Amino acid sequence: MEEKGYVHVYTGNGKGKTTAAMGLALRAVGAGKKIFIAQFAKGMHYSELDSISNFLAAITLKQYGLGCFIFNAPKQADVDAANVGLKEAEEAITSGKYDIIILDEANIAVRYNLFSVQELIEVVEKRNPATEVIITGRYATEEIMEYADLVTEMKEIKHYYKQGVKARVGIEK
Repeated sequence: MEEKGYVHVYTGNGKGKTTAAMGLALRAVGAGKKIFIAQFAKGMHYSELDSISNFLAAITLKQYGLGCFIFNAPKQADVDAANVGLKEAEEAITSGKYDIIILDEANIAVRYNLFSVQELIEVVEKRNPATEVIITGRYATEEIMEYADLVTEMKEIKHYYKQGVKARVGIEK
C-alpha cells in the first residue's frame, strides 16, 4: 500500500523556507526518492544548483525566474517564464516519475500575479495521491494555507542582514 502524500507550505518572513525544502529533498534522496524542484522567481545562481548537478542525480531542478523583479513590477517575460514553469511542474506532477515536487517561491509567484492561487492549486490537485508537494515562499495566501496539510511559518526574530551582512555563498545563496 502506498503512503499518502501531503502538501506542505513553508512561509513567513524568516530565513529558511527554501533551506527546509532542500533539507527535505536531501533526506528523500537518502531514502531512494526522486524529486522535481521548480524555482519560481529565481534565476540567479545559488549553490544548491551545483550540489544537485554534481552529486544528486535523483533531483531535477529547473529555474523559471529571469532575475530579480521584486523591487519593480514583473514584466510580461516574468509572467511567461513562471507560466512555463507551472506547466512543466504540472507535467512533472502528472508524470509519475517523481515522489516529491517542490514549488519553490510559488507563493511569491502568486503574490506578484505571475499565476493565480487557483492555477497553483489546480496543478497540485493533479498529483498522484502518494506524491508529496512542498510550496515555499513568503506571503502564502489564506487559500493555500487552508488547502495544505502542513503549514510552517518561518518568523524572523533576529537577522544579521540588518547589520549589513550580505548573502553569503553556501549559506544564503
